[in-house]
Amino acid sequence: MRALAIAATGMNAQQTNVEVIANNIANINTTGFKRARAEFTDLLYQVERMQGVPARGGEGVVPEGSQIGLGVRTAAIRTTHIQGTLEQTGNQFDLAINGNGYFQIQGPGGEILYTRDGAFNTNGEGQVVTLDGFLVDPAITVPAETVQVTVSQTGEIYAKLQDQDPQLLGQLTLVNFINEPGLDAQGGNLFKETLASGAPTAAVPGDPGFGVIHQGYLEGSNVDPVKEISELISAQRAYEMNSKVIQAADDMSKVISTGLR
Repeated sequence: MRALAIAATGMNAQQTNVEVIANNIANINTTGFKRARAEFTDLLYQVERMQGVPARGGEGVVPEGSQIGLGVRTAAIRTTHIQGTLEQTGNQFDLAINGNGYFQIQGPGGEILYTRDGAFNTNGEGQVVTLDGFLVDPAITVPAETVQVTVSQTGEIYAKLQDQDPQLLGQLTLVNFINEPGLDAQGGNLFKETLASGAPTAAVPGDPGFGVIHQGYLEGSNVDPVKEISELISAQRAYEMNSKVIQAADDMSKVISTGLR
């Protein structure tokens, strides 16, 4: 009975949906996290009667056919790259992007990765790094005798040394992608360029199409708790409905089996 297989695809789809929602809720306090949503498409159709074919006797055509869908499948897990709320921290190495753009990070083996998480710090050599110790690109080194670091909205980093005027340490740049959902999530708030995302375009913060940097702030997750709970309830109801279909189809099969004995 086709209803069993069709409902099973529905249950698998809603299980994936719940898993995506669960990950969103789990990262509700993750800096720079971007919520995802599951996208579904219908499966192939089995044709019982084709529309548009000549009717009986050759006069006219059949206006409507008979097609039965065979279920649903997961087409994509789409990340929604929407601005999160800026949260003040007061930490001079916390940087938030207000607008479009990503920081560049030197990942393992020197591979360039991208992030919206601006929770930076310095390592033992004074280099600006992520919380996992990856270097920020372009590389910035803060002198040991620095008493204050200032980052402008356009990404210029200044260090004030004791009894000296602030000196320019370097210039942060941001990158954009023509298709942000095509980025490959690597974990650790890092993304990787793919063929789907396109090549990165670098610019100075504040340039047309690029955001500005706010020192002492971090970008919060863009997960909306109310929306996630609402979608979780909807997914749970859809899962239950598909399970009811399986139960009904199984009961019908038992009736048929009993009648044939």
